[in-house]
Amino acid sequence: MAATNTFLTTPTKTPSSQSTHPKRSLHNPNPLDPSSARSSTSRFEAYNRLQAAAVAFGEKLPIPEIVALGGQSDGKSSLLEALLGFRFNVREVEMGTRRPLILQMVHDPSALEPRCRFQEEDSEEYGSPVVSSSTIADIIKSRTEALLKKTKTAVSSKPIVMRAEYAHCPNLTIIDTPGFVLKAKKGEPDSTPEEILQMVKSLASPPHRILVFLQQSSVEWCSSLWLDAIREIDPCFRRTVIVVSKFDNRLKEFNDRWEVDRYLSASGYLGENIHPFFVALPKDRTTVSNEEFRRQIFKVDEEVLRHLREGIKGGFDEEKFRTHIGFGCLREYLEFELQKRYKEAAPATLALLEQRCNEVTSDLARMDSKIQATSDVTHLRRSAMIYTASISNHVGALLDGAADPAPEQWGKTTIEEQSQSGVGSWPGVTADIRPANANLRLYGGAAFERVMHEFRCAAYSIECPPLSREKVANILLAHAGRGRGRGLTEAAAEIARAAARSWLAPILETACERLAFVLLNLFDIALERNRGSDSDSDTGKDGNMEGYVGFHAALRHAYFRFIKVISKQCMELVQHHLNSVTSSYSEVCYENDFQCGFGSSGTSFSNLNQSSVSLFLDLSEKGAAPRDETMRDQENVPPEKSTSEITPGKGADGREALRENQMTIPETPSPDQPCDMAINVVKKEVGNYVEAGPRKRNSRITGNSRHMEHLRVQNGGILFGNGDACSRPGSAYSEICSSAAQHFARIREVLVERSVTSALNSGFLTPCRERLVVSLGLDLFAVNDEKFMDMFVAPGAIDDLQNERQSLQKRQKILQSCLNEFKTVARTL
Repeated sequence: MAATNTFLTTPTKTPSSQSTHPKRSLHNPNPLDPSSARSSTSRFEAYNRLQAAAVAFGEKLPIPEIVALGGQSDGKSSLLEALLGFRFNVREVEMGTRRPLILQMVHDPSALEPRCRFQEEDSEEYGSPVVSSSTIADIIKSRTEALLKKTKTAVSSKPIVMRAEYAHCPNLTIIDTPGFVLKAKKGEPDSTPEEILQMVKSLASPPHRILVFLQQSSVEWCSSLWLDAIREIDPCFRRTVIVVSKFDNRLKEFNDRWEVDRYLSASGYLGENIHPFFVALPKDRTTVSNEEFRRQIFKVDEEVLRHLREGIKGGFDEEKFRTHIGFGCLREYLEFELQKRYKEAAPATLALLEQRCNEVTSDLARMDSKIQATSDVTHLRRSAMIYTASISNHVGALLDGAADPAPEQWGKTTIEEQSQSGVGSWPGVTADIRPANANLRLYGGAAFERVMHEFRCAAYSIECPPLSREKVANILLAHAGRGRGRGLTEAAAEIARAAARSWLAPILETACERLAFVLLNLFDIALERNRGSDSDSDTGKDGNMEGYVGFHAALRHAYFRFIKVISKQCMELVQHHLNSVTSSYSEVCYENDFQCGFGSSGTSFSNLNQSSVSLFLDLSEKGAAPRDETMRDQENVPPEKSTSEITPGKGADGREALRENQMTIPETPSPDQPCDMAINVVKKEVGNYVEAGPRKRNSRITGNSRHMEHLRVQNGGILFGNGDACSRPGSAYSEICSSAAQHFARIREVLVERSVTSALNSGFLTPCRERLVVSLGLDLFAVNDEKFMDMFVAPGAIDDLQNERQSLQKRQKILQSCLNEFKTVARTL
C-alpha cells in the first residue's frame, strides 16, 4: 500500500529496489539528489517558456520535444490523460484528426487540482486558468473548428498550446498529433488521410524531436499499417520509442514463457536493440475522481505484472523486460529522456538564442530607422534617387551583356518568351521559325539579339503571296491607261508594295512587342542583381529601399510605362520606314532594274540575307552543324545561289533585250499568241526611235524595254486572252508575278537589312542606356513633397510600422529573458 501511495502522490521518479526494477538505476542514477531535481526543474521551465515564445513568434528552434504518433484508436489520447493524471474527455473532441495539441505538463506540488491555461492564438500570453474538464474539451473543440473554418481546410498544422500545472503530473512536454486514418470522415475531403500523413511527417521530421509511436497489441508487427511511415521518418528508430498499447488484450493468448518472451522481444521486425514498451490503461470510461483515475492506472500495471508472473507458465524474463512493462515505466523513461535531451541541447540552445537576439535587435534598429525616415523627406529622396540610378545602371549592364544573376533561373527560352509575352507565333509565317540558341535561357542583350535574329528569319520566310488574274488585270490595265511606258514594271512594283504593307507590317509589330517583353523582364532581374551588389558594397546602406512597397510599385509602374512609350515610338518608326519603302515615290523597286528584268531570278537579297543572319552564333549543345543543315534547321532563309556579277547588257538578259530590237512585228497580231511572240515581233523602227535620243548604253536598253512594255499593255487582249496561252511560261501574267516577287524581295531586304534593324536597335537600346534614369527620375521625383511621400506613407502605414515595432520589441524582450534564463541554466551544468 505504501508503494501505491508513493505512486499516487509523487509526480517525480521514485526510488526502486534493484530486485523489483533491476535496470531503473541506469535511467536515474541519483533520483534523491535535491540539487539535481532543482536543476532539472529549472531547465524544464526554461524550455517551456522558450517553446511558448517559439509558437507565438513562429521561431524555428531545435527544442527537444516528444511527439506522439499513431493511428486513431491506438490509445494516444488515453496515454495523454494518464500522463496528466486526470481526464478531460479529449477523445470525445476527436482533435486527433484535426489539429496538433502541445501539452506542457508542469509539476506543481501546490496544485492539488489541475490548473490548465491555453496560450492565446498568435501570442505568447496564456489565458485564465481552466479547472473544469468539460471546459477544456470545449475550448479545444471550438478553437479547432474556428481555425479550420477560417482556413477552409479539414486539418491544420498550427498547434494548440495548453499548459497544465498539477501536483500529480511529471515535468514533461508532449505534442499530440492527428491520428493516421485510412478513410476520410463523412463531410471531409477525400484527401484528408494524405494531408494528415504529410502533416505528421512534417511535425516528426526535425531531428531534435523524440517520437512515441503507439500501436495496439492486437496488430502483428508484420501487418502494421503505420510502421513503414515511421521508418521513413526515422529508419533505424534511433529517436523513436515504440509503445504497444492495450497490452492486456494480448495477455490471454500466452501460456508458456517462451511465447511471451518472444513477443516481448519483437525480434525479427524491430531489430535486436529496439525494445518496445508494453502499456495497458483503464478501460472504464465512467466519471470518476482524479484520485480514483490514478489508482486505476496503478492497479492495471499491477494486474499485468501479476498475470505475467503467475498466469504464464514459467513467468517471463524480468531482468530483460521488466523495465519496459507498465505505464509507470514509460512515464519515468520519457521524463528522464526528455531531461537528458534538455541538458545536452542547452549549450547549442544558448548559442542560438544569442544569435536570434542579435538578429531581432538589428531588425528593431532598422525599423526605428524606417520610422524616422518617414519624417525625413530629404533622406528619402536621396535614398530613392540612389536606388533608382542603381536599377537603371543594372538594366544597362544587362543589355551590354551579363551572366549575374544565374540565367538558368532568370532567363527564358524562345518558347517561354512567346507564350509569356502573349504574342505567340509570327503572323503570316507558316514555317517553323527556330532561331539559333532557342533552347537556351537568355536575358538582357543576348535575348534581345536572339529576337532580332528570329525577326530576320521570320521576315525572310515570307514570300510575295500569289495573285489572281483579276488583281493583276485591274492594276496593269489602270497603269496602261495612263499612257506611260513603264506600265508592266510599275504594275509589278505596285503589287509588291501592297503585299509588303499587308504582310510585313504585322511582322514588324510583333518584333516590337517581343523586344518590349524582353526589356520588361529586365526589371525584376535588375532588382535581384541590385540585392546581390548591395551585400557586397557600401552603396546599399544609403540606397536601401527594401520594404517600401509603395515606392517599388511606383518604380515598376514608371519603368513599364517607359518601355511601353519607346515600344510605341519604335512601332511608329518602323511603320514610317515601311511606308517610305512602299511609297510610289520610292525608287527601291527600280534599283538595278537591268538585273531584275522579266524572266530573271532576282537573287540579289540572298547573299546579304545569309551573311547577316549567319552572324548569330549557335551555342546550343548540338554543336556546329553542316552548312546545309544549319540553313535548313536554324535559319529560315533561301538557299545560297551561285551567281556572279556580269556586265550590264552582256549577260543572258542583256542579250535577250538586244535580240528583241532585231525582231519584226506582224501587221495584225493574233489574240491567241503567247506574249513571247508579241514581244518578238517588234519592228526595227523601235530601235531607231530609241536611238533618236542621247546615246546612253543603259538608258537605251531600259528604253527599249519600257517601249516594249507599252506595246504589251496596248495589246491587252493578248495579255489576258482566253485559253491556256496566258498561263504558259513567258506570258505577261507570269512575268508580272515573277517581277512582283522580285520587287517584294527587294523591299523586304531593304527593310530588314537597312532600315528596321537599325531602327529597332536605336529605338530600344539607346533610350534604355541614355534616357532611362532621366525618365524614371522625372516620373518619381519631379513632384512636390506631399505627393512624393504618398509612395512611402500610405494611409495607416505609420500605424503598421509602429505595430510591427512593438511586436519586435515584445519578441526581443521574450528572447532576451529566455537567453538570461539559459545562461543561468548553463552555469549549473
